[in-house]
Amino acid sequence: MQRRKFIEQVSLASAGVTILNFPVFGKLTPSNKVVVAVMGVNSRGAYLAKSFSQLPNVEVAYICDVEDGAIKNGLDALKNAQRRPIVVHDIRKLVTQKDFDALVIAAPDHWHTPAAILGVQNGKHVYVEKPCGQNPHEGEMIVTAMQRYGKLIQMGNQRRSFPSLIEAVNLVHNGIIGNTYFAKGWYANNRSSIGYGKVVPVPSTLDYDLWQGPASRKPYQDNLIHYNWHWFWHWGTGEACNNGTHEIDCCRWFLGVDYPTKVSSTGGRYAFKDDWQTPDTQVAGFEFGHQKAITWESRSCNIYPVEGAGRGFIIYGDKGTLVNKGGGDYAIYDKDNKLVKAVKSEVVADPSNPVSSNGNLDFYHFSNFIEAVRGKTTITSPVTEGSKSVLLCHLANIAQRVGRTLYCDNSNGHIIDDVEAMALWSRNYEPGWAPEI
Repeated sequence: MQRRKFIEQVSLASAGVTILNFPVFGKLTPSNKVVVAVMGVNSRGAYLAKSFSQLPNVEVAYICDVEDGAIKNGLDALKNAQRRPIVVHDIRKLVTQKDFDALVIAAPDHWHTPAAILGVQNGKHVYVEKPCGQNPHEGEMIVTAMQRYGKLIQMGNQRRSFPSLIEAVNLVHNGIIGNTYFAKGWYANNRSSIGYGKVVPVPSTLDYDLWQGPASRKPYQDNLIHYNWHWFWHWGTGEACNNGTHEIDCCRWFLGVDYPTKVSSTGGRYAFKDDWQTPDTQVAGFEFGHQKAITWESRSCNIYPVEGAGRGFIIYGDKGTLVNKGGGDYAIYDKDNKLVKAVKSEVVADPSNPVSSNGNLDFYHFSNFIEAVRGKTTITSPVTEGSKSVLLCHLANIAQRVGRTLYCDNSNGHIIDDVEAMALWSRNYEPGWAPEI
């Protein structure tokens, strides 16, 4: 579907409605402009900047990055926008500007919570890409910040805004497949080796000190930036938070569960021998008392599909099953595997696309955030909700790192009677850079 046509069909009403067939332009265009700034514009952030600039009566006033090539990507993405953005390198300076309403964050994971906190402390609403924290404690901090400063913080788990999946979850919660008790999600890709990096001088095009920001300082190496930081525990959160957040979030959403009682993980770095630290192969399990469970399978370096799809989730009930194959699609089967209902996705999911595996379906989520900033609806994924799904991913990673099953308090997800595992609940920050609320 063409981008403009898609935007014209996006629903700007409440989250519970399905796709509308009337345009949002012309006399229906909102009268109050929303001005945004985007932090991190190398890849996903450049896409976000362009996407937000194409929404009705939205302008991107600023882009923020610390590397010259990324800044060029951001400016190129906005070359056809009505307003040319101002470039600000330091997020701490950007948030003090008074002439924008919302901060969009697509910087590396270790910046997500610190930047979001800076945003709301300076009166900005925040859209932050997943995960909403580099560790569980940051997830707790970002929730506290939203509540304390009274600003919106929406996480980028965009499936929460897909009209078809909102419809599907309502059907499931109303009993179409009976009592739901098990869900599984998966993700597959064909990532290559990152090799062994060499410690080299920092390129003149990069402010590496500002890139590291709140993370304690490490020497610069030549296989880290732009994307491979995902696979280092010091900055990234592995495939679990990078992609697993989406399907694990859907599994939790459809099952109607919050915090787990038991978390396990098996896997490792199997496909290659290199600097990659996080698992490239992982099977995580989450139990919620004796009533419900979730599993998630990840293969970063083997793209063979599950159910014919590179990503997706399945919800199992005592009267049937719901299957999603990565996008806005779903199919419902009765207990005899007879098809009851099927909805095709407007966009076929592409898990290997590093910018957006769901293409223009993301616009539902962007529009929901903007309309919430205008006060016309509520956000579909506040961090009070999104952080619970991200916590599951963090717990899977912690279980993997300590090599054993975790037992958790089902009121808050905290790890019980395991000092070594609980030590990974937070992180060490560079002196003077720790986020404060």
